[in-house]
Amino acid sequence: MSRSPLAAAAFAASALVAAPALADPVKIVAAENFYGDVASQIGGDAVAVISILSSPDQDPHLFEASAATARALADARIVIVNGVDYDPWMEKLLGAHKAPGRKEIVVAQLVGRKAGDNPHLWYDPDYVKAAAKALTADLAAIDPAHKADYDQGEAQFLDSLKPLDAKIADMRKTYAGQPVIASEPVFGYQAGLIGLKVHDEKFALAVMNNAEPSASEVAAFEDDLKGHKVKAMLYNAQASEPSVARLVQMAKDNGIPVVGVSETEPTGSNYQTWMLGQLDALDAALGGAAK
Repeated sequence: MSRSPLAAAAFAASALVAAPALADPVKIVAAENFYGDVASQIGGDAVAVISILSSPDQDPHLFEASAATARALADARIVIVNGVDYDPWMEKLLGAHKAPGRKEIVVAQLVGRKAGDNPHLWYDPDYVKAAAKALTADLAAIDPAHKADYDQGEAQFLDSLKPLDAKIADMRKTYAGQPVIASEPVFGYQAGLIGLKVHDEKFALAVMNNAEPSASEVAAFEDDLKGHKVKAMLYNAQASEPSVARLVQMAKDNGIPVVGVSETEPTGSNYQTWMLGQLDALDAALGGAAK
């Protein structure tokens, strides 16, 4: 049925008035703030993100969920969990507080990692890309009206990771095969991507699991430092074990460059700048050690 220009204008005006208000943002709860950051970058104003682990001064291995954590999950539409026993408190809460229609992204399941594997999955950019892809699909399913925006957000996020991929590739060309040592396997996935040869991994695993390294493991670690058998030492700057602090000082005393890495994204950073900053620090350490 045709309308006169005046009638058409009146119809358009009435349709505009009757249009529904914007829906509330999609609530996303991330167990860790780097996954929350990725969600914010992809979802923009269409999402509201709560990150449970967000303090750079907090040891994630010692975290215990509170009633506030359970409340945060109450109306979450999407939950992002690392998995592989890194955040078991979140998986327990999800099991205890079922919610029909809630999307649950367990990154370890996406990338085929199981209990016993290195849990610091976010140090592999490809794993973060897998999480981004799953998140974008879930957002589009929950909020199809903004699908184009979510697709664009994902594309922009993936594009922003190209400098990180390039940095890793460049460092691999320069440092593949170089020996390093680590107090914990936090940096393990990127060390593998660069091709570094990591010494004393049993010591690192013990520290990560809050176990006491054996006397022989400690002796081997000290020997690598005192004998200058490694080019740099990586340590978890977020943990505060006195035994690790002693080894950091020993590395410095023996002229071994020390690089701190963290498990939680620092305040004022995003995932990209955080990862690149640590790689730059390691690049400088290894480059200086080679001179």
